[in-house]
Amino acid sequence: MNIGKLKLKNNIFSAPMAGVTDLPFRLLAKEFGAGLVFSEMISVKGIIYNNSNTKELLEIDENEHPIGVQLFGHEPDEFAEAIKITAHLPIDLYDVNFGCPAPKIVKNGDGSALMNNPDLIGKIVYAMRAATDKPISAKIRLGFDKDNINAVEAAKIIEGNGADMVTVHGRTRCMYYSGNADWNMIRKVKKSVNIPVTGNGDVVDPISAKKMLDETGCDGVMIGRAAQGYPWIFGSVSHYLKTREILPEPKMTERVALALRHFEMLINLKGEFTAVREMRRHMQCYIKGVKGSAKIRTEIVHAETFEDMKRILMDIYNRSDFTQSSFDL
Repeated sequence: MNIGKLKLKNNIFSAPMAGVTDLPFRLLAKEFGAGLVFSEMISVKGIIYNNSNTKELLEIDENEHPIGVQLFGHEPDEFAEAIKITAHLPIDLYDVNFGCPAPKIVKNGDGSALMNNPDLIGKIVYAMRAATDKPISAKIRLGFDKDNINAVEAAKIIEGNGADMVTVHGRTRCMYYSGNADWNMIRKVKKSVNIPVTGNGDVVDPISAKKMLDETGCDGVMIGRAAQGYPWIFGSVSHYLKTREILPEPKMTERVALALRHFEMLINLKGEFTAVREMRRHMQCYIKGVKGSAKIRTEIVHAETFEDMKRILMDIYNRSDFTQSSFDL
């Protein structure tokens, strides 16, 4: 699959997720087979005003290419300026967020609030296209709510103003992440434009990934929440699409070992205090389905140090009752 001049090894992508897809997460996603990874969404104003937190979000490692940096905001000129400021960075693709449903984002007129203003969507993409020759993609939702489904219109505008790909999350803003993604609307978007279309929403395993590709005709699939604590999904999906073979699930010992490595990567990047607090959400995903997980989650929430978290994981690792049926993905 190609996005503009960017050539990818496969069409299985790691979705941008706020508070999740930081550098360690992206490196693991890439290691386990993601064809393209995305940063957390980054404020164009934060880039322009040289915000210290924004600098951290823009850290890129040579081992995570190709990488897309996702921007959010609502002023076309600021997108252009942010791209020019970051032109020296090894960014492979710029993505623009027209889909985030978070209230604080929508309140500011950013993210999925822009689905209510297709003309402004066009102006933003046009400004980005004028500022760079790197590939540009955009992530949209079906619309703001069920009475305003306009993904096809938005996709056409995005293509018409120079973007190289559009990703469609098959829910409206008002659905947040509830209910079922509407793959039929993703199919309609695919039929309406000539640029690649990536489908997002309810892809949780190799079979659902294949089903989305078949039912929508989309060019790629983007995996979000299903990859948290389970980066194996990228390789599993890629392997299944090539061979129709389901790979065996990783053993719990492998999951515990990877959780510890993920934790150590976070500490090296952000220090132990921050890493412990950020790892709490990841750790709950790594242990999903473990017997007695409710008690373990409570312990994780109260962990204050690397040693606290390591002890919890090693207790899991050393439990004699662990078998493949001890967890359910």
